[in-house]
Amino acid sequence: MVRRVLIIEDDSNIAELMKLYFGRAGYEVYTAPHGRKGLELFNETAPTIVMLDIMLPDLDGWEVCRKIRETSGTPIIMVTAKGELDDKVAGLGLGADDYIVKPFEMKEVLARADAVLRRTQGGDSVSRRLEFDKLVIDMDSFDLIVDGKKVDAPPKEMELIFFLASSPNRVYTRNQLLDEVWGFDYFGDSRTVDVHIKRLREKLEGVSDQWSLKTVWGVGYKFELR
Repeated sequence: MVRRVLIIEDDSNIAELMKLYFGRAGYEVYTAPHGRKGLELFNETAPTIVMLDIMLPDLDGWEVCRKIRETSGTPIIMVTAKGELDDKVAGLGLGADDYIVKPFEMKEVLARADAVLRRTQGGDSVSRRLEFDKLVIDMDSFDLIVDGKKVDAPPKEMELIFFLASSPNRVYTRNQLLDEVWGFDYFGDSRTVDVHIKRLREKLEGVSDQWSLKTVWGVGYKFELR
């Protein structure tokens, strides 16, 4: 399978460096210097993964990520000089799969891209659809169906509920969920998980008495199946 990367980056030096290394790694590479062109190329090339800068001259990375997530679950890695916690949480909340802060080493960028693709393109033999009372989690179509109705849920919320529901009644710590769902250690940023759990609860709470998204105080979270 040909892997295609779309690099949306206004710094030509960084864009060329990434193009060189991704090309050497066997990727088909497309580059865009601003957000609107990036969205055009996204629709034209159907990339396997997107490397997205935040500070872009027209549409910023937040808006580009939001527009991509309206129609696609394609993996997105934010690449930016912004390293503050709130920026990371905001990016992940919009559905980004990983976050790399400039300056960076290209070996790390390639490793992160490969890890995200392994995580999001799991083996065909693994079931990607779970069904419970009044709840369907379908990762092939990225559909969350609650009480017979499709509910809007960003990809990270989908991945989180799918991961928890894949092992009913098993408790996971916040750090374990960051490792397994986000794919990297995010020391001190456990509220990222809390925010996503809160949003899921708003969509799921009270729907069925046969399952629930539970907090295990002092430990973490679980999908409780009664």
